[in-house]
Amino acid sequence: MISVSRAASRQDFVIAAGFCEALGALDVELGRDHGVPAEIVMALFHGENHESLARKYGAGEAVMFLARWQGAPAGCIALAPFRTDAMEIHKLYVDPAFRGRGIGNLLMQRVFGEARKSGRPTMLVNTASYLKSAVCLYEAFGFTHCPPFRSVPAEISHTEVFMSRPL
Repeated sequence: MISVSRAASRQDFVIAAGFCEALGALDVELGRDHGVPAEIVMALFHGENHESLARKYGAGEAVMFLARWQGAPAGCIALAPFRTDAMEIHKLYVDPAFRGRGIGNLLMQRVFGEARKSGRPTMLVNTASYLKSAVCLYEAFGFTHCPPFRSVPAEISHTEVFMSRPL
């Protein structure tokens, strides 16, 4: 029913870009109620297109995965090195039509398998407090809150959540 594969083709990254666009729209919509300026959120976290995603996650240790439900695109997740001692999760999104089917769990399992290959001892994630489902999923996978590992503009610092866990 669910399959997860590495994004490799132009079409894969076009699909991933669509998911990233939906994630950006959700981030802006939910952030609005918390006084988060849309232009900052978009500039910092959601400015990619299929070409920039392919450049960033199509080679080396950085990778993007797509989940499919019975062949239909259902979600994505990305992983990239952070400094020399960690891997960082990016772009976790499951289409609302496919939520509740274990897709997020499977994407997380796949990204953990990939991260372990890096030999880096730590996994990181930076999300927003109002993306409650994501925070809950990360906590279910053993992430705990940690000090910020990057600076963020003051206008969004009140909603930023930094989490880590050992690999």
